[in-house]
Amino acid sequence: MTERLKLHNDGGRTRDVAEAGQPGEDEFRVDIERIRFSPFFSRLAAVTQVIPQAGSGTVIHNRLTHSLKVSAVARSIAITLNNSDERTQTLLSELGGCDPVVVQAAAAAHDLGHPPFGHLGEKELDRVARTVLHLPDGFEGNAQTFRILTALDSCDATARGLNLTRAVKAAVLKYPWARSDWTQQQRLSSAEMPRGVGDEVSQGAMKFSAYMPEIAEMHDALSAFPRIGGYQQTLECSVMDVADDIAYAVHDLDDFYRSNVLQYTSVSAEMGRWLSDCRELGRLDNAELDRRRPGHALESMWRHIQEKDPWIADEDAFRQSVQRVNRDLVEGLLAVPYDGGLEADRAVTAFTRRWIDRLKASIVVDDEPHVRSGHVRLSDATWHDVVVLKFVHSRFVLERSDLAVYQRGQTRIIASLVEGFHEWLRDPDEATRIPRRLLDSVEAATQEYRELYDRDPDSLGEEGASAIIRLGRARAVVDYIASFTDAQAMSVNALITGASEEPWEAGRGL
Repeated sequence: MTERLKLHNDGGRTRDVAEAGQPGEDEFRVDIERIRFSPFFSRLAAVTQVIPQAGSGTVIHNRLTHSLKVSAVARSIAITLNNSDERTQTLLSELGGCDPVVVQAAAAAHDLGHPPFGHLGEKELDRVARTVLHLPDGFEGNAQTFRILTALDSCDATARGLNLTRAVKAAVLKYPWARSDWTQQQRLSSAEMPRGVGDEVSQGAMKFSAYMPEIAEMHDALSAFPRIGGYQQTLECSVMDVADDIAYAVHDLDDFYRSNVLQYTSVSAEMGRWLSDCRELGRLDNAELDRRRPGHALESMWRHIQEKDPWIADEDAFRQSVQRVNRDLVEGLLAVPYDGGLEADRAVTAFTRRWIDRLKASIVVDDEPHVRSGHVRLSDATWHDVVVLKFVHSRFVLERSDLAVYQRGQTRIIASLVEGFHEWLRDPDEATRIPRRLLDSVEAATQEYRELYDRDPDSLGEEGASAIIRLGRARAVVDYIASFTDAQAMSVNALITGASEEPWEAGRGL
């Protein structure tokens, strides 16, 4: 990792551009208001969380409602930690503090960078950014979030970025490294690298928090927390990350139950068979596991986490978690189909509250965390609970063939948009007709790469200065498409492919 810049021993309260605030005004409160008033934040109301809202009414979370719930959970955890025993409070202070407003701000901001169509859209935009646009660091939702906060959005103090405090900027760095930081680490196993780096590091980290133009600013934000080790989240970021896991694991199950996507029969068969036959399944070779047979998918997942996280994976704890989820979720909640009535609503609300409270109450603070963990984490028992709950999401929702068909169509939209706008920018005869927002973005991104090259000529590789214009155009196309809502992506794609019958209406957002 690039050496950090000069240390900022100010608790992270300073900004790049000094501002004269109102008397008694809290710097962190200013930050959270800037994030919540951002158009990038408002946009999240029309971006998919896990499954599309179309046809499901108001029962399905979007990225905005998810972010609000993560913010509430994160604030509660931070307050609990600050009111805990003296040893924990001392440790919190030594590590840089855990301000409830900072964790709320980070939670509000953590999904700003997500493109249309959820995680599938993120993967496809990364693929085409690297293979079509030849951007070395492609696209990543967390890095896009940091770019929005530091470059794409604006405020009164500066036209580029929200001029946030270093504490809040550091708190959104879930993966505090660049994509290229891990390309020389092939000798390490995935169990020896931070969560999110991935297995195939020859092409760089799978998850990361800063693109090349923002790497220096990432390290500058982290420099306000000298007690935090390399590749580790700040305390406030760890709280936000844990809150995100909790909200995803529990609140999204709420969605799947209310929309009748999660069915009792299939989930019960999987969990029940593994609980009754886990010893027999454990004696099978990996090649003998057939995910189409009940119990086999859960056994496969258990082997995967043993390999990835041997520092915490425990057979007894895992079995107890499967039993707990089977008893409370499967045989409790799912055994009674959701019918939209008051009794059903009370049942799902009680389930959600019970599990949220259990997970929030299990928080552990580590002075020297494992490389795949953080200073703030779930206890060993509840860590396994979340693993099992996420398995239910993955196996019985994300792997559904009807959802897969819909998502494959969405990936074609992302690829079509990238190719369409990239070709348009390369057409000299069309320069005056390109959307103004895209042209402004190209100019700004090109200037960023020019400044990056001036600071470090080696940063752009063998192409050197000749890559500046190409990279600026490519990054601008990615920024532009990533800022669309789901509906806007579909309507603009209809325009750019000539399929729209309402060009004036569909083109208003360009």
